[in-house]
Amino acid sequence: MDKITKQKLVNKNINPTVMRLLVLDFLLSQNAAISLSDIEKGLSPADRITIYRTLKTFEEKGLVHAIDDGTGSPKYALCLDECNPNAHHDLHVHFFCVSCKETFCLPDSKIPGITLPVKFSSLEMSLLVKGVCSNCAN
Repeated sequence: MDKITKQKLVNKNINPTVMRLLVLDFLLSQNAAISLSDIEKGLSPADRITIYRTLKTFEEKGLVHAIDDGTGSPKYALCLDECNPNAHHDLHVHFFCVSCKETFCLPDSKIPGITLPVKFSSLEMSLLVKGVCSNCAN
């Protein structure tokens, strides 16, 4: 862990406890979104409830976003720096590989604007594409 990891927490007004630093450092080392179970395995013997609470704090503060990829277990990925406690601004497409079961953020593929009927208001948006990733295509 380094000063950059600690600064990311401070920038989001998150107290940099040892567990929060460990979880963030683990998330920073990932190439794809990751489940609570996988984080727990990677940080064993860390307590599952503490990891879950850490992820919820990170989500509330705009540091991570949860992804529903249809597997029944949310995956977590780091947000863009612009995200904050009031709103996640990283409205990008997510990709689920049906072969390796990995979920990827595609930050360059933005979710298109949606026009809703009168008196409809959106609370969140997500777009999931399922297919085969470049690693599995070979």
